[in-house]
Amino acid sequence: MKTKALSGFGLGLRPEHYLDFLREPQRVDWLEILTDNYLVPGGKPIYYLDRIREQYPMVMHGVAMNIGSSDPLDLEYIHEVKALADRVQPLLVSDHLCWTGVKGARMHDLLPLPYTEEAIIHVADRIQNIQDILQRRLVIENVSTYLQAATPMQEWEFVTAIVEQADCELLLDVNNIYVSARNSNFDPRTYIDTIPMHRVRQIHLAGHSDYMDHCIDTHDQPVCDDVWELYRYTIERAGDIPTMIERDDNIPPLNELISELDIARNISSQALLLHSNNLGDRCYEAS
Repeated sequence: MKTKALSGFGLGLRPEHYLDFLREPQRVDWLEILTDNYLVPGGKPIYYLDRIREQYPMVMHGVAMNIGSSDPLDLEYIHEVKALADRVQPLLVSDHLCWTGVKGARMHDLLPLPYTEEAIIHVADRIQNIQDILQRRLVIENVSTYLQAATPMQEWEFVTAIVEQADCELLLDVNNIYVSARNSNFDPRTYIDTIPMHRVRQIHLAGHSDYMDHCIDTHDQPVCDDVWELYRYTIERAGDIPTMIERDDNIPPLNELISELDIARNISSQALLLHSNNLGDRCYEAS
């Protein structure tokens, strides 16, 4: 399964900004589309997608593979995703490490999995089946969590085991890590330190709603200072990783999102210098 290289900094493509991207070139390296909004034979979404993708590389990001469910895989849906990927030729296809429904009922939410060996085997097998259909590696995203169940392992151990066993790749959502850490009272840097960074293809940054005693992943706010600092720590540890900002509600003008993306560019540039220095120090010590 071959994957093309993704690099630089991107934004989620939203209908509010279709015309902005068509009027003039924007300071964006690539765009992420919400897969489920384009699984249609025609109409306005496909019309604009076809025009915009002539100018910008694309990635696809979905919410409905229901990877962790005990229901059989929805093979019709997965083949629809493959057909869209054949049309768009995205640099990657991603979905979430979660379940979204059971017994045919859709919960319209990204629900976390139990961190158990049984779940690892179940999910890894389903990811491998999906990859066989897509004929590419699937990229899975860690989701935000709001309660911590008693399980034999931590979330970062669970995620690591799945990506290694399924031989898939990871979309590391730094905001989701921060939200989960706040809600479950763990150090988010432990998560970053443990994840196999050679599996990470992309980073998501987003805003959330902070209610002091808990956080909700709402994607309707600018990225907060604590998430920026966690992003800085991630790049210092991992090196250069393609990064984008998600905004799904309370969507501002495009120039505001691009200005926010410039913050990511600056932080990444600074962090990469420290990453390079750290690599040099380790090479010197090894010699």
